[in-house]
Amino acid sequence: MYQEERLIEIMNYLNQTRRISVDKICELFEVSRDTARRDLVKLEESRSIVRTRGGAILPSSHNEVKDYSNRLQTVSEEKLAIGRTAASLIRNGDAIILDASTTVQSCATQLDDLDCTVITNSIHIADILSNNQNTHIHLLGGQLHKEHRFLYGTSVIDRLAKYRVDHAFIGVVGISEHGLTIAHEEDGMVKRKMIQQAKQVTVLADHTKIAVTDFYQYAELGDVDLLITDQTPDQPFQELLAAHQVELLVTEEE
Repeated sequence: MYQEERLIEIMNYLNQTRRISVDKICELFEVSRDTARRDLVKLEESRSIVRTRGGAILPSSHNEVKDYSNRLQTVSEEKLAIGRTAASLIRNGDAIILDASTTVQSCATQLDDLDCTVITNSIHIADILSNNQNTHIHLLGGQLHKEHRFLYGTSVIDRLAKYRVDHAFIGVVGISEHGLTIAHEEDGMVKRKMIQQAKQVTVLADHTKIAVTDFYQYAELGDVDLLITDQTPDQPFQELLAAHQVELLVTEEE
């Protein structure tokens, strides 16, 4: 096996296990320890790994969270499919919460003009739904996060505490064994309260958010009833969801 082929296989192994030892490389590819070390040096030079004593680990990765306007321009077909599926769960008479994520906004854009009540901290979602004659909108007042276009703060959380709703639709930056995570603590605190006020909680997350952990944890997996995503997660993640009694709905399988 050429070095280039080994490097690819080493990275595949790391993506599954997060770490690899020199001894494991020798075992997997039947090479000497010197060859294994040279492979790790090569991967370190390309910044693909961080070398440790006796092996290597994957570097910490932080997904860049673009500002809201840029994210709106890149709403994918996958997010639209997730939003369409979420919108299909909403019925006349429902009281629901929609958070300020772009995937949840894709639900709002595809929501029929239902006689339902929507509570949101997103100025964009409130604007979109203002075109629906029969939809009642409660825009939570608070401090405006100018870059990401959501309202937050104690006034938002205090107002949320007054509501009890049928369903909350929540977006994430990451969903993993560490629960639901996001980049901004102030947004996460609002999402946490939204989850607490809902009888049923649905997370909308495309496949790039699966098994990802970001800066601030605002909920446990056990707080979630349903995950809607666009691709079937791997078996270990499916087992993780099942262990926490989270139902899985995959749009590609509809």
